Amino acid sequence: MKRSRRTKIIATLGPASDSAEMMAKLFEAGADTFRLNMSHLARDRLREKVGAIREIEARARRPIAILADLQGPKLRVGTFGGDAAMLKEGTRFVLDSNESAGDAKRVFLPHPEILGSLEEGHSVLVDDGKLRLEVEEVKPGRAVTRVAVGGKISNRKGVNLPDTEIPVAAMTEKDRTDLEAAIDAGVDWIGMSFVQRPEDVAEGRKMARGRALIMTKLEKPQAISRLDDILDASDAVMVARGDLGVELPPEDVPPLQNKIVACARQFGKPVVVATQMLESMVNSPSPTRAEVSDVATAIYDGADAVMLSAESASGKFPVESVAMMDRIIAQTEADPHYRDAIEASHTPPAANTADAIGWAARSVAGLLDVAAMVAYTSSGTSALRMARERPRAPIIGMTPKSETARRLALVWGVNPVVCKDVTSVADMTELAVETAVKLQFAQAGQTLVIAAGMPFGTSGTTNLLRIAQID
Repeated sequence: MKRSRRTKIIATLGPASDSAEMMAKLFEAGADTFRLNMSHLARDRLREKVGAIREIEARARRPIAILADLQGPKLRVGTFGGDAAMLKEGTRFVLDSNESAGDAKRVFLPHPEILGSLEEGHSVLVDDGKLRLEVEEVKPGRAVTRVAVGGKISNRKGVNLPDTEIPVAAMTEKDRTDLEAAIDAGVDWIGMSFVQRPEDVAEGRKMARGRALIMTKLEKPQAISRLDDILDASDAVMVARGDLGVELPPEDVPPLQNKIVACARQFGKPVVVATQMLESMVNSPSPTRAEVSDVATAIYDGADAVMLSAESASGKFPVESVAMMDRIIAQTEADPHYRDAIEASHTPPAANTADAIGWAARSVAGLLDVAAMVAYTSSGTSALRMARERPRAPIIGMTPKSETARRLALVWGVNPVVCKDVTSVADMTELAVETAVKLQFAQAGQTLVIAAGMPFGTSGTTNLLRIAQID
């Protein structure tokens, strides 16, 4: 199945897209990757979901990526007498280690690590930022705050700490068992939540042991302050705008999104823009014009993929949401100014062989107006280096490894193909030409640019560039 658009679509599965039939419809509408939200997916259903996706993949003969998104630690307040309390602006409110039911003056905070990390002047946000508390005094086992934004607070509401780095690992025991179960079931990407530092990513990579790649969700201000180090440690990143918009002023999120996308492109790491992209389609068959513009902005920035959450997981119009996303991408990429935007945000390659080959391939492709660019790759590195350059020509990612092809399914511009092993440059060239023609990306008389690593089958050795004329 040939898809001409460059930007990929991630669709989250949930109650509205639970059946194999609905998953197939989402794929046909344009989904390239399916996201499994481990916060809501029972572990005994995980293998069933993966199996259904693999059946769709086999019928379509196109690799599909699967992202298992870990829940991460959930920080919450305790309970209240009467299940809720009203906090008035300007009053004092205490967070403490007393497990008794709370009231309008205090509540149990079942996270001693938070109480040990808060400092005077720090903000504490409750219930997705609906309530804001400002820390005035910290003592062992308690923090005295002043209510800056009041309202109703009820049992087990979530807590966000935009100013506080807390000594909590990004992975809970549930996350660790979910990660192992997801990898055993055959997922391709692991999404890590609550990352504050590169060491958090390192823990996920150590557990994955190369069996799946790590996508870091950027949702904490503490992670943004270490963006370069976290990008270096990750295989991909996600701009989790919902959580960022809680912990940061909303007006800070758009420029931050632009910065993250640009940095990820510079590092050559796939970057996903997520959360509330077509939110109104949860209940409406059409998005707002503002939402369409929001999606288009991510595409003009050069994001690898855009993601649907509730729209495809629990909304009334899951298939329509994916189809709408597909149309927005196609229309945006057809805009003559799209290439101008992509070129304007291009960054120089790093001074290494793989980036040099990718840059040279892009230059040759532009000079010769090639029909397609082909990356013959074992690990996916050659295809990633090509995609980093955001070339005009489509990219065919040829690999003998199905797991590599699936991982490349969310990478900008890459059309992944599982192929046979090759043993010589002549065999590789012949196979590349045959594949490009078969997939209708090229025809007789046109030119291909091919990149690969020698010796074949060795990961991370992109060092060969070849120009092939199709007879």
